[in-house]
Amino acid sequence: MGENPWQPLLQTFEKLSNCVQPLVSNFIGIKNIPRSSSTIQNPIILDPYPPIATNSSSLQKLPIKDKSTGPVTKEELGKATWTFLHTLAAQYPEKPTRQQKKDVKELMAILSRMYPCRQCADHFKDILRSNPPQAGSQEEFSQWLCHVHNTVNRR
Repeated sequence: MGENPWQPLLQTFEKLSNCVQPLVSNFIGIKNIPRSSSTIQNPIILDPYPPIATNSSSLQKLPIKDKSTGPVTKEELGKATWTFLHTLAAQYPEKPTRQQKKDVKELMAILSRMYPCRQCADHFKDILRSNPPQAGSQEEFSQWLCHVHNTVNRR
């Protein structure tokens, strides 16, 4: 069988994770969080994500746990997505341009159509219909995203 069709997306998420992780660490005030589970010593500051592959050949060796989401579980994919979205909201400008507002709304729409878990994508579509993205400022977008995240968690 050929290459996993989700592999390019996962490689992109890996690159994004490598860029976002230091920003999130700085944002929450934690310096140099180790990615290796063997170096995590402090039970108070645990890395909630398992170590990630460092190259594309490693990605090909990851076991497929659930065909609907690829080589990660639905829960792992959800945590990674929320980390990305909350980081995006934290970095969103207080006075966004018209294009930035459009891009954020378009990103949410794309996620609702292309998210690897069909059930989650459909649920997100329903949420967006009843509560469209609010992207007028960093605070407004962050508040909207927290509300949406809480709505998803209640389900």
